[in-house]
Amino acid sequence: MIGLGTIINIVAIVAGGIVGMTIGRFVTEKIQEALIICCGVSTMFIAIGGALKNMFVIENGSIATQGEMMMIITLCLGTLIGEICDFTGKLERFGEWLKIKTGNAKDASFVNAFVTASLTVCIGAMAIVGSIQDGIMLDHSTLIAKSILDFIIIIAMAAAMGKGAAFSAIPVGILQGSVTLLSRVISPVMTEAALSNISLTGSVIIFCVGINLVFDRKIRVANMLPTLVLAVIWAFLPI
Repeated sequence: MIGLGTIINIVAIVAGGIVGMTIGRFVTEKIQEALIICCGVSTMFIAIGGALKNMFVIENGSIATQGEMMMIITLCLGTLIGEICDFTGKLERFGEWLKIKTGNAKDASFVNAFVTASLTVCIGAMAIVGSIQDGIMLDHSTLIAKSILDFIIIIAMAAAMGKGAAFSAIPVGILQGSVTLLSRVISPVMTEAALSNISLTGSVIIFCVGINLVFDRKIRVANMLPTLVLAVIWAFLPI
């Protein structure tokens, strides 16, 4: 069944949110704050691992790096585009609309939980590759693996930040569902180099999510998302 991987991913996120909210009712505010820091540190290390995997290469028996120029230029240009378009503001306004429509208008942490969780589970090469595999080959294995990871992440985020984390299933469904439906059109563009660039820049963006969680900073992470499109374009430049 086409799209089954995304459906499983959505169910995993919602289930993780329910488990997390159940746990959250029985822990103190102090423990919730500690869980937020744990989420942030874990997110940062996942991001570091993803970035280094795509930056480090073995050349002549020694470790070398690649992709630094691509990362810097696409991040700067992508963030500039994002700031002009204000994707962070749009995502937050959608979160506010969702909060009201779902009867959670009094939940002060809803939008922050929704935005943070959405950025954590939506960004990355697994979402793109898995959705393409799902659409073309009906291979759900990558998205099932992602579902397991998302389930664990959302449990922790929902326990620490509230029910807004569970609603990150909506952007996941929209993004991965769209890629699955357009997979035959998108797949020729998603070369090995393009996916490597997405993985590297996506990991840097996810690292910024971790910074927001650990240090309570307000990096406008959603405004960095155009970087992912520029990273794909970079793979086709004669550089």
